[in-house]
Amino acid sequence: MAVSLGVLAERYGCKLHGPPDVQVDRVVSLQSGGDGGLSFFTNPALGAALKDTTATAVILAAADVEVCPVAALVAENPYLVFARVAAELHPQPPLQQGVHASAVVADDCTIPESCQMSAGAVIETGVVFGERCYVGPNCVVGRHSVFGADTRLLAGVLVCHEVRMGDRGLVHSGTVLGSDGFGNARDHSGAWTKVPQTGALVIGDDVEIGANCTIDRGAMGDTEIGSGVRLDNLVHVGHNVSIGQHTAVAGQTGFSGSVYIGARCMIGGHAAFAGHITVADDVVITGGSAVAGSIRKPGMYGGPGPPVEEIGKWRKNVVRVRQLDDMARRLRQLERTVERMNK
Repeated sequence: MAVSLGVLAERYGCKLHGPPDVQVDRVVSLQSGGDGGLSFFTNPALGAALKDTTATAVILAAADVEVCPVAALVAENPYLVFARVAAELHPQPPLQQGVHASAVVADDCTIPESCQMSAGAVIETGVVFGERCYVGPNCVVGRHSVFGADTRLLAGVLVCHEVRMGDRGLVHSGTVLGSDGFGNARDHSGAWTKVPQTGALVIGDDVEIGANCTIDRGAMGDTEIGSGVRLDNLVHVGHNVSIGQHTAVAGQTGFSGSVYIGARCMIGGHAAFAGHITVADDVVITGGSAVAGSIRKPGMYGGPGPPVEEIGKWRKNVVRVRQLDDMARRLRQLERTVERMNK
């Protein structure tokens, strides 16, 4: 679909530098460009690419207009505007409404006519879908699960029993929702007895979950994913974890059981969280961090953990690291004392 720059400027609150009747029909990189292509610029490292771009128009900040050789849509938040325009230029394909002949659907499910159940899907008893839901090929949806309107489960998603998901959810292929948490009790001989996981998984509105994630149901009580959360690929969420609204988590991050993560947090890839800790709202965790204790104040935290070693030695080293500031202060005092003695 093609849209004029004048329409986009008015629709998204941009200031247009260039002819309003010029049209764009797709998004492109600065380097690829091309007639009808719309790009964006936010990274100063790509300044040369901006100067040489052949895109029809670029979304950028006011400070960068002078170096842009093509039409510009000036925005306070260029990347956000780009995301919204990209969604308009590249909409999701329309649903093929109905239930595929090879899908297996229990008789007591609620599936509005506006939904699509694809080939090989299995929908167990008591499942409820809102309007315009999409279930991709070979998905399995467990009994008594509930999904809000416009939710999309892409190919090969497994949803276990009694999962509840809000409106406009998007779950990528290979993800498992509502699997049993890691609950086991040990007897005197070392043998394990499984602890039944009797809770549920509750997911809010506008949540996107990447490919090959695993989110466990609660052991007692529920695992909760707040509205607006973004989970990258290969994220593991243990039982009874709570992730606050609009938090974003990069790939290969793992949350042990009963972790509480506040709202609007940003967590880098390959972070690891010990169980039963609390992280405040508006916290940033850098990639590869090992979060072993609660974080009570907003801010940026991080740093990779030390190499694995015998636990007693590791604990002693952690204590010493925490004493470094005090040790450095005492060393400076000692140096000043020695200097005075040598005069």
